[in-house]
Amino acid sequence: MKQHILVIGAGFGGVWSALSAARLLDMHDRNDVEISVLAPQAELRMRPRFYEPEVHKMFAPLGDLFDAVGIRFIKGTVQGINEQHRTVRYDDESGMSATLGYDRLVLATGSQLHRPGLAGIHQFTFDVDQIEGAVRLENHLKSLKDRPYTPARNTVVVAGGGFTGIETATEMPERLRAVLGADSDVRVVIVDRGAQIAAVLGDDIRGPIVEASNHLNVEWVVNASVSSVDADGVTLADGTRIEASTVIWTVGFRASPLTEHLTAVRDPQGRLHVDDNLKVFGQDNVFAAGDVAYAATDDVGNFAAMSCQHAICLGRHAGNNAAADLLGIEPTPYRQPKYVTCLDLGAWGAAFTEGWDRQLKLVKHEAKELKTQINTIWIYPPAADRAAALAAANPAIPVA
Repeated sequence: MKQHILVIGAGFGGVWSALSAARLLDMHDRNDVEISVLAPQAELRMRPRFYEPEVHKMFAPLGDLFDAVGIRFIKGTVQGINEQHRTVRYDDESGMSATLGYDRLVLATGSQLHRPGLAGIHQFTFDVDQIEGAVRLENHLKSLKDRPYTPARNTVVVAGGGFTGIETATEMPERLRAVLGADSDVRVVIVDRGAQIAAVLGDDIRGPIVEASNHLNVEWVVNASVSSVDADGVTLADGTRIEASTVIWTVGFRASPLTEHLTAVRDPQGRLHVDDNLKVFGQDNVFAAGDVAYAATDDVGNFAAMSCQHAICLGRHAGNNAAADLLGIEPTPYRQPKYVTCLDLGAWGAAFTEGWDRQLKLVKHEAKELKTQINTIWIYPPAADRAAALAAANPAIPVA
């Protein structure tokens, strides 16, 4: 009977985990180990692009790729992990419950937006977290043209001034005018808890963010937080009222709740603490990749961010090391010392930085060209060619 490496999740961490495991098995000419990917759909969804229009097109089918490298895809939604029996319980596509065993497990189920318990937040906010939510937002924006003019109709409030909030907000003026007319008077407001614009992102990158915001007439309300949301807008903690027909929530991400099914240490975002080989501490057979892994990127105290930049590299290492562990060969310790940021700033351009202190290297059109390459080429999976796909899964390949 073949041994089994099971990867849960078909995001960046999951796809690259499966490919890297297949690569190592191929290198050692092992045909006695099966690799499966269990996920709700056989597609890699381009989550970093969900703030853009035409979001329903932003996925890459995985069926042909998996077939080319001999990876089995199982369509289903995981309901539980039994670490003692090394089994996973899931609902298949017909809704029937099923169980799957594993010899090594790679958990790569990503993260999700966490909404706090504020009045109206679930009923009246949109998001760009998952493709379904981003499509819902897009359909809502398109429907605004059928409403009579009010200042609220033409106003978007974005809660949160982090990466997702900034990229979403700076895209909104163009998206609104595409619906309401090129000369429409639109208003976009970012509400952020920070003491100044982009407070958590560093001094170097703040300049381009401020310049882009001014150019695009994106307003910032800092030192502020939303206390409630309703159909007509938001009320801030200090009582300030902003009338808006569109409120987009971008604050607060947590690792998949499946991490709670393991006996393990988790960080405040729910990510699993892992060793240098991405094996979950306290587990003999479980590895973690992508947004569920709290993994050291270097030896000076930096840890992987919840980003595709880190998820791709984490996946290449986790799958490789799960296979290596099963075969009894040396793993490849995960390290990703180079960190970059390429922040989309709408029609103004973009900003590209290097290092954890975000030293500014490129701005405006040069950075935008790089961002376009990242979003339309670099983050997509390889073609369905066995040799090329396995070569691309080498954990030694730098991501940044």
